[in-house]
Amino acid sequence: MKDTPHTVSDVMTQTVVAVSRAAPFKEIAKTLAQWKVSALPVLEGEGRVVGVVSEADLLPKQEFKDRDPSRLEQMRHLDELVKAGAGTAGELMSTPAVTVHGDATLAEAARAMAHQRVKRLPVVDGEGKLVGIVSRSDLLKVYLRDDEDIADEVRREVIGHFFRHRAPTVEAHVKEGVVTLTGTLHDTALVPVMARLVRAVEGVVNVELRLSGPVVRHRLPEPPVVGPQF
Repeated sequence: MKDTPHTVSDVMTQTVVAVSRAAPFKEIAKTLAQWKVSALPVLEGEGRVVGVVSEADLLPKQEFKDRDPSRLEQMRHLDELVKAGAGTAGELMSTPAVTVHGDATLAEAARAMAHQRVKRLPVVDGEGKLVGIVSRSDLLKVYLRDDEDIADEVRREVIGHFFRHRAPTVEAHVKEGVVTLTGTLHDTALVPVMARLVRAVEGVVNVELRLSGPVVRHRLPEPPVVGPQF
């Protein structure tokens, strides 16, 4: 069975194109077109990521090239006007760069992309040096896992956790990434816990539950008896 991709380092692209702070406007535009990417990390020193320059950062030069904006437009679009007059990556880039570490989970990377509204994130080491790039398509690689690969992990890592010392009475079947759990549990209160753990397995699209079992009423501990105070 192939190892499950759990972290960014498992799915990231290690061959990364980047530019320096001093990279001129046309070099940035050519690099974006040549590598067919929408953004580039900006590096300084020994490869430390200090920003990101994107197609959106270059567009203001085209947007304001044939007219002088009104005073109201200048107030509303000050950042864009500054970038319209910029000529290097250091002047154009968005900073600080939104980055992610290689040991971050895929869910953490996905949340960062959604929150920052970006399509890719530079991956850095503990010193902030570039080690890779992770994109939306990279995060979706987990859904290429074989169904039997997923089923094996669910049986071993999830169901096995609930039946450490006895034969399992729950079975998992996977089709197109959808996990179906069938069987019985000794306590139905554990059903949502099991479902949550299954959903956390990389590559799982959805979970269908066909589980039964007794309802165990868990008694709360009796409150201590407090005697008279003297």
